[in-house]
Amino acid sequence: MRDRIFFPSDILKPFVKNYWTCRHDTDVLEVMYPSGCVELCIDISTNDTIRHRGNNSMRVPCLEVLGHWTIPTTAALTKGNTCLITRFQPHASSLFFPNPASDFTNESIDLCDIFNKESDDFYSRLMEQHSLEQKIEVLEAFLIQRLIRNKKSNHQLKLVEHLCNYVSNEDRSFNIQSLSAHYGFSERYIQKLFIDWVGINPQKFFSVHRFNRSLELLRSSPKPLTSIAFECGYYDQAHFIKEFKSYTGLTPNQVKKL
Repeated sequence: MRDRIFFPSDILKPFVKNYWTCRHDTDVLEVMYPSGCVELCIDISTNDTIRHRGNNSMRVPCLEVLGHWTIPTTAALTKGNTCLITRFQPHASSLFFPNPASDFTNESIDLCDIFNKESDDFYSRLMEQHSLEQKIEVLEAFLIQRLIRNKKSNHQLKLVEHLCNYVSNEDRSFNIQSLSAHYGFSERYIQKLFIDWVGINPQKFFSVHRFNRSLELLRSSPKPLTSIAFECGYYDQAHFIKEFKSYTGLTPNQVKKL
């Protein structure tokens, strides 16, 4: 369950959506939904989490870079497990890591494999703090240091931000030809920008964004599936169910009952 939400300082606000904590008071097998963003997940309870994809299972590292999930995934969480999660803006996660964002797609990467001793020192400082607010101060200091060291193109960053906003504002359908014509760049160049900076191609980014809109309606509205499918731009109810299940392994009605 989502516990508390915190917002970033002014220097990080253009690049970080929010920080939030997730605590579980019982053992639970939780379905993971694609968020459309790369996340940094920090276990601040030192409880083991096991993630399952198909027949494969893995122990989640204490400092985890969590890329876009585009395949059904679940996490086995133990009672008392608490995570502090940084959700980056869709266009901005690459500013904080040397890797292209696509390296993290459908992967759980140990931050220590990226930054080695720097990650260990960061985690030790964070875990020494007693309050959540103090932990977030340490987290923000780490992120600001990564941002200062960033060598990536500001021009490309702003372009990718505009491209992401354009795709997110498409209500019913997405056409990369229209995106290419609107910004005057080739489809191939736009595809490469998305893969490097966002981690998934623009078609998949639109699909995940549409999935999240349908999930929000499913949870908050009494509307039938046919109405939700139409409102979110799916061809029909069958198309909606097929795409929804491709991300969760469950039908919309099964998720609604969770």
